[in-house]
Amino acid sequence: MAKKSKKQQDKGPGGTPATVALTAAGVTYTVHAYDHDPAHPSYGEEAAEAMGVSPDRVFKTLVADVDGIPTVAVVPVAGQLDLKALAAAVGGKRAAMADPALAERTTGYVRGGISPLGQRKRLRTVLDASASAHATICVSAGRRGLEVELAPDDLAKLTDAVLAPVGRA
Repeated sequence: MAKKSKKQQDKGPGGTPATVALTAAGVTYTVHAYDHDPAHPSYGEEAAEAMGVSPDRVFKTLVADVDGIPTVAVVPVAGQLDLKALAAAVGGKRAAMADPALAERTTGYVRGGISPLGQRKRLRTVLDASASAHATICVSAGRRGLEVELAPDDLAKLTDAVLAPVGRA
């Protein structure tokens, strides 16, 4: 696992729209890079294992369709997204996972590397309330094999996220 400070990440190769957004906002963050194994069955679990971080501190970014509106859910990789709870969190009636191609086009990221930060089109975002239990959490930095660690409050502020219990074990 390679860690780069904010300053090193800005000057070196591998910057993503997510790290650019974090730097522009003046947020403190740490980049964690690891070798992505395309054969691994779960992007999020792979990230947690590679970084040696508890899966309840590593969050996956999922794009769902809530009443026809693309909506981002950020939930721990150790659990699943509760679609009913997501719909309720944004005042919707029905939620379903978005088509992967639509999620990629809308966010500008590839599946397994979708970050809640620096998306092509800003989507409404819901961050699972369990994030508040941690000083820092990890989310995708916008590329498979690259994560950013930051305070959940900073993530919520930068994405205008609603905090709600949308993850389930």
